[in-house]
Amino acid sequence: MRVSKPATVIALFLFSNFSGKAQQEVKVDYSAFLNISKELFDYRASRLIDIEKFNVYSSEENTIILDTRSKGAYDKIHIEGAIHLNFSDFTEDTLAMVVKDKNTRILIYCNNNFKSSRKALMNKMTPLALNIPTFINLYGYGYTNIYELDEYLDENDPRVTFEISDKKQIK
Repeated sequence: MRVSKPATVIALFLFSNFSGKAQQEVKVDYSAFLNISKELFDYRASRLIDIEKFNVYSSEENTIILDTRSKGAYDKIHIEGAIHLNFSDFTEDTLAMVVKDKNTRILIYCNNNFKSSRKALMNKMTPLALNIPTFINLYGYGYTNIYELDEYLDENDPRVTFEISDKKQIK
C-alpha cells in the first residue's frame, strides 16, 4: 500500500509533536510561572499602596496608570488618565509601545478595587483578580517599578476620579 505525501507529512507532524524535541519548544511553562509567582510574593507585598499614595504617584513624572481590563470595560469606566492595554495583548512588543522606558513607574488597579453597581466594574473571584497576573507579567517582562492599588473603594469615593463613556467624570 502506498502512502500519499500529505499523509506522510501529517504522520511526521503528529510524531514530532509527541517527541522530546517538540516538548522543549512548548511555549507554556507552568512551573516557571509558579517560580516567578513565589519569587514575587514579598516584593509585590512591598508594592501595595493606598489611594493617597496612588494619587500622589499618578501626578508625578515618568508614571503611568495602566488599565489591563477589556477594552469594553475600559471604555465604559476607568480611572482618569489611565492608559489601556488589554492583559491578553501583553507581549514584549506591545508593552514597549505603551511603556517606552522600563524604569517608568506603573500603577495598576482592577475592578476588584472598587465597590460598584456598574457592570464594567464587576469583580472577579478574589484569587483571580486581574492585579495579580498583571503584576507578575509586567515583572516578568522586565518592568519592576510597579505599584498596585491595595484598597477597596466605593466608585463614588471623592479621592478617585473616573472617566466614563459619556465623558462625564465621577468624583
